[in-house]
Amino acid sequence: MIIFRYKEEPSGKKNELIKRPIADIYIRSKSGPWIEFHPYIDSGADVTLIPLTLGNLIGLKVDEKKIEQIGGIRGSVPAIYSQEKIRIGDNILSARIAWALIEEVPPLLGRTDIFDSFHVTFKQNQGIIIFDERK
Repeated sequence: MIIFRYKEEPSGKKNELIKRPIADIYIRSKSGPWIEFHPYIDSGADVTLIPLTLGNLIGLKVDEKKIEQIGGIRGSVPAIYSQEKIRIGDNILSARIAWALIEEVPPLLGRTDIFDSFHVTFKQNQGIIIFDERK
């Protein structure tokens, strides 16, 4: 069982904070090292989304033929789908990710491959999210 805590962030309103479900996980770079990142745990996101700089950092390369427009709450953005290794706690899995070719997107931990590997329970009143490995 892996437990993540909600973290306080500015809400966008003056002097107001909001607690958001954020994971502390790793993505494997093409050169081998694991890179830590902190995506929002988003049960409404179909796939895990990473911004431009994180994709560059892990060694992804732009292939014009693979660029697709993906839609979300902020409209559509250009992205490239890729299969990457993700580490959640001690669990390593291959997950489909969308690499946004812009920086102005938040990193998201989406359902595809992730929620297939874990039972995910949001306990907002306790400020925690539980990832329980599926057996």
